[in-house]
Amino acid sequence: MHGKELLLTMYRKMLLARRFEEKAGQAYGQKKIQGFCHLYIGQEAVVVGINEAIRPDDYVMTGYRDHVHPLVRGADAGMFMAELFGKDTGYSKGKGGSMHFFDVEHHFYGGYGIVGGQIPLAAGMAYASKYRGEDRITVCSFGDAAANQGAFHETFNMASKWKLPVLYVVENNKYGMGTDIARVSAEPDIHKRASAYNMRGESVDGMDVLAVHDTVKDIAAYLRAGKGPVLLEAYTYRFRGHSMSDAATYRTKDEVEQEKQRDPILKLKAVLLEKKFASEEQLEAIDAEEKKIVEDAVSFADQSPEPPLEDVWTHHFVEPGDQDERPRARVRGAEVKWPTYPTDFKVTWDLEPREPAVTPIKKGAA
Repeated sequence: MHGKELLLTMYRKMLLARRFEEKAGQAYGQKKIQGFCHLYIGQEAVVVGINEAIRPDDYVMTGYRDHVHPLVRGADAGMFMAELFGKDTGYSKGKGGSMHFFDVEHHFYGGYGIVGGQIPLAAGMAYASKYRGEDRITVCSFGDAAANQGAFHETFNMASKWKLPVLYVVENNKYGMGTDIARVSAEPDIHKRASAYNMRGESVDGMDVLAVHDTVKDIAAYLRAGKGPVLLEAYTYRFRGHSMSDAATYRTKDEVEQEKQRDPILKLKAVLLEKKFASEEQLEAIDAEEKKIVEDAVSFADQSPEPPLEDVWTHHFVEPGDQDERPRARVRGAEVKWPTYPTDFKVTWDLEPREPAVTPIKKGAA
């Protein structure tokens, strides 16, 4: 059963994500955002379903379509909009921009511009969790095209052999930039590749936030039980082009309109109304509240100062003794609870398997 509070929370977060991305698209058109800008519109059920199924202290990372991931974990919308605008009040003082969001406070460890670059990094984070004896899990999402990178295969072999507590989520929005995944993959159902690494592989309707939530809830328990990594494929769809500079002429208007009939926000809205968890007026009020948050975020970003010129020479390296920067404390004066990690632990896990290797018997051997 899905309670009223959970459904309303997911509805609110999907609306925040949608309205933030719509404003980001407008700001890009106004040249307030420079460079690349990859919007998440249409895929909100994936990240919201996952977030509500895991713990706040679990680790999360993704690729360059990364705006929504920290927002649904509680990040400051104004500071992230300022980061998009390249302003000094951004989470990374405007130096990260659209493709490199980062929020350590909420255990979001980055968007990565290198396609598939986050895949081995997530294995490293899961390795650290296991080494420390934590029961945290790592969630790493990437697009369908990243599944054809060599890092995918190398990492999965290691993650499976070491039984790392990592969930890999393929956000299969059908197109790697402008190429249909079926045109370039011998097996376009990517979750089926898990069997080659003795991993659990699952698929889910990525346009249904309840299905995503329930599937990930089960997978999270499996990971915390030490049963090894999981590959989850979420079949979803982006309603906009690959990036703001993509006219998306490789797909028809009819295809896009057909996919919009499966809009995850409208699907959840229908459930809320059917269960009488909220009225139309109440849901419209929620939408107005989320729009106000985003409008305030844009105003904050507009009014924020540019980074000082001398900052071009700072933050290139972490020097010995440097303290962590706490963005919300710096910008908002907020009391920030900074993540801590165990240091006085005794490692009880053998890195390398000690059992003797078993040589497969060849067919036809005497």
